[in-house]
Amino acid sequence: MKKFALVCLLSLAAMFQAQVNSIEYYIKNAPFEFGEMVLPTIPETSYNIKDFGGVGNGTTLNTKAFEKAITTISEKGGGKLIVPAGIWLTGPIELKSKINFHVEKGAVIQFSDDISQFPVREYSKGKFDVTPPLWGDKLTDVAFTGEGIFDGAGEVWRPVKKFKVTKEQWAALLQKGSVVSDDGKIWWPSANAMNGEKLAKIIAAKKDATIGDYEILRHYLRPMMFTLSKVTNLLIDGPTFRNSPKFVINPKNITNLVIRNTTVYNPKWAQNGDGIDISASKNVIIYNTRVNAGDDGICMKSSGTPKDGEANLQNIIIAECTVNEGHGGFVIGSNTDGGMKNIFVSNCLFDGTDIGVRVKSNSGRGGDVSQIFIQNIVMKNIINEAFSFDTFYADAPAGSSKASQDAQFTGDKVPYFHDFYVNNVQCESADTAFSFTGLPTKFIENLYFKNVDIKSKHGIVGKFAQNLVFENVKINGNTDYKIDSALKQAVVKK
Repeated sequence: MKKFALVCLLSLAAMFQAQVNSIEYYIKNAPFEFGEMVLPTIPETSYNIKDFGGVGNGTTLNTKAFEKAITTISEKGGGKLIVPAGIWLTGPIELKSKINFHVEKGAVIQFSDDISQFPVREYSKGKFDVTPPLWGDKLTDVAFTGEGIFDGAGEVWRPVKKFKVTKEQWAALLQKGSVVSDDGKIWWPSANAMNGEKLAKIIAAKKDATIGDYEILRHYLRPMMFTLSKVTNLLIDGPTFRNSPKFVINPKNITNLVIRNTTVYNPKWAQNGDGIDISASKNVIIYNTRVNAGDDGICMKSSGTPKDGEANLQNIIIAECTVNEGHGGFVIGSNTDGGMKNIFVSNCLFDGTDIGVRVKSNSGRGGDVSQIFIQNIVMKNIINEAFSFDTFYADAPAGSSKASQDAQFTGDKVPYFHDFYVNNVQCESADTAFSFTGLPTKFIENLYFKNVDIKSKHGIVGKFAQNLVFENVKINGNTDYKIDSALKQAVVKK
């Protein structure tokens, strides 16, 4: 606590001056012991995709060329795979250890819009999904570098909600054909995608369901774009990742992850189009990265049973980042049952997001979330809340039934949000300054807000929260702001 307080002594005006601090600065000034930044160790030997039969003309399918190149480099002990300028059409790419996937400026890795190129797979016994465009499992020392682009052809995978697009965009979708929901509110890329929830229940009820049974769900089971898992030492430095079928970047169970100087883009109407979702990882740095998303911008997730009482997601630094369109700028949840602690968010801009800081979960996938430090944040054009804490959150994917949404609230794995420290925040506009929605059986508690200045239509709303400490917190320029009656005793002003 003491170290965090010292970092925040500078005045609000000084903290909001344009500045670029190094990664080392944030490691040194983190309010917890982070350790050292660890980068992959990869041989310098270079290989060119053209030497493995790759053709960057936008029409030749390069799936086999990438497979051959990566396998060869791996067998030789690792190295850099160079992808020069061109349009490199491909199916899924599986990464292996000790490889730097280097995409030069002017190069586009264009994942195919033919969804049959992405086979259904059994990723664990009895569990099936669609092979992601970029994936790898149980690896060490992997990097993605260069100024090139990875494009996921997400438009052939995603449903689109009518209210999220313009009349012109909706008309263009209808001209493409496919199907529209009975209520006319959702465009689907196929009938199987629209009926996916119903079909999935029928298949799941079968004994010994096979990959063949799940083929009909390919469109419904749209993949994450980038989903490496169980990797030690992963670097993403420089590329643009855009237009994904679902989440863009979703690393899982990573130890030592650095994402820097990177652009992540999904259009605002991209259903479930999260930008960066970090799942159950440790020692993570996200630095100087820009995100535009159809769902959450930079999001922390954590599932699984914590081992030895330790949170499955911890030691996270997010600094000098910008999030534009998206459901939230910095987000926690909704799955938090693996536990989270030691997250430091500093010197970030959230401009045009639905919510500035969004913390969400529900009984059924909740866990302990604490020791979260957020400082020196600028928010602009926030559509709803500047800060939202919600432990009664219901995830509602396109086309989901009320029964499937209600089934999320199981009563076990109850979320517990506590010990958040927020300092030096300026929000130029929002509908609501603060919203707190806890559970009657587990209150949100011990949240500390200091030097916060928000311009909003509404003040503090919610219920089931306690010990919300506000020190020099102003809403519309004053400290005499409206507080919901259910929170009157919860808010402590200083």
